[in-house]
Amino acid sequence: MPSLKAFRNRIASVRATRKITRAMQMVAASKLKRAQDAAQAARPYAEKMSSVISSLAGAMANNPGAPKLLTGTGADQVQLVIVATADRGLCGGFNTNIVRRARQLIDQLLRDGKEVKIFCIGRKGRDQLRRLYGRHIIETVEFTGVKRIAFGNAAEIGRKILEIYENGGFDVATIVYSRFRSVVSQEPVAQRLIPAPVESAKKSAAGGTFYDYEPDEAEILAGLLPRNISVQVFRALLENAASEQGARMSAMDSATRNAGEVIDRLTLQYNRTRQAMITKELIEIISGAEAI
Repeated sequence: MPSLKAFRNRIASVRATRKITRAMQMVAASKLKRAQDAAQAARPYAEKMSSVISSLAGAMANNPGAPKLLTGTGADQVQLVIVATADRGLCGGFNTNIVRRARQLIDQLLRDGKEVKIFCIGRKGRDQLRRLYGRHIIETVEFTGVKRIAFGNAAEIGRKILEIYENGGFDVATIVYSRFRSVVSQEPVAQRLIPAPVESAKKSAAGGTFYDYEPDEAEILAGLLPRNISVQVFRALLENAASEQGARMSAMDSATRNAGEVIDRLTLQYNRTRQAMITKELIEIISGAEAI
């Protein structure tokens, strides 16, 4: 049976851990509101840009001069999977869920005979993926020293993606990230970036709304499509930031409650052991007195 000193040391250790998890929970809660507001503010802009591109794509569908970012290379053999995770842990299953969704996509592509290249955003995703797909990873971006994600960070990633695409590095690009739903719900999603998805163009045409653009559609798309890559990456990063703080807040709340339960259980064991030792000492004293 452990000594009373061992119980006291263990209780003190768990109490110190509980202070840390409680502080991390409060920090995550304070960061969550700002991250959530930023993610929600970015959604309408990103969605509207996708809608405009889809509307323009309808007019450029059969145009041989359509931008390559819209029509693609005409093949889908080389696939670029962009996996966006966090640089830090202690956020529950946030990183693991994104990596699991990315692995499902990668495994499916490999089974279909595609060549897969991986672009990692975040250290945790890279660390998990390189165990199985190390030879497929071509680029890694970390934001360890960045306190708040800005559009410039996403623009730099977008520039790298476009550079690889223009050099013939891939045919199709898909980004995997976690869409923020609530503090307890984050949904890993895979969104195609290149070529630009135009599924909603049919819905726009069916709605009977038509627009005249000035200058023409090709010129607008030539400037809009490259920016759309950075916008969609920026949205993914903001969604990830909110999801990370929500997941960390939930994980630290659970850790704090679990630490409290451990302290209660250890305190009960400590009191029982202490009572047993006192009883044993009393019995020894009484037995010694009777023997005299």
